[in-house]
Amino acid sequence: MRVILTTTIKKLGKVGDTVTVKPGYARNYLLPNKMALRENKKNLEYYDKIKEEIKENETKKLNLAKDLVEKIKNIKIIFNKESDEKDQLYGSISKKEIIDYLSEKNIKIKSDDILIKNQIKSLGEHKIEINPYENISEEVSIIINKN
Repeated sequence: MRVILTTTIKKLGKVGDTVTVKPGYARNYLLPNKMALRENKKNLEYYDKIKEEIKENETKKLNLAKDLVEKIKNIKIIFNKESDEKDQLYGSISKKEIIDYLSEKNIKIKSDDILIKNQIKSLGEHKIEINPYENISEEVSIIINKN
């Protein structure tokens, strides 16, 4: 199914791009969330009318993402966890724990925006990447101390 994107979506395209997606993805996710329009003559004309408004919204999202990255630069993420004698954690640090920690600091972030390259299963300093908008990312250190 061919659709016109009204929102920039990571790994799919930018605002205004015409892309081909599976019909179920378009019907169940993109169209109900107003992230895309079906590609037809009527919708192309409608998109031309609302193009400026959509560009303004994307600019706002970009600025919010830049502000978020600036806030994250100034925060140290520190967890105190139980570990064995070999400094291995009983479990691992999840995205949900990171999101909860950041929300306590009044920083709202989605699970999709966090990239954990290597699972965090030991004490010490680990790196994760936070990517709130396309081509905007920040590497953040997470410090795990023994409880």
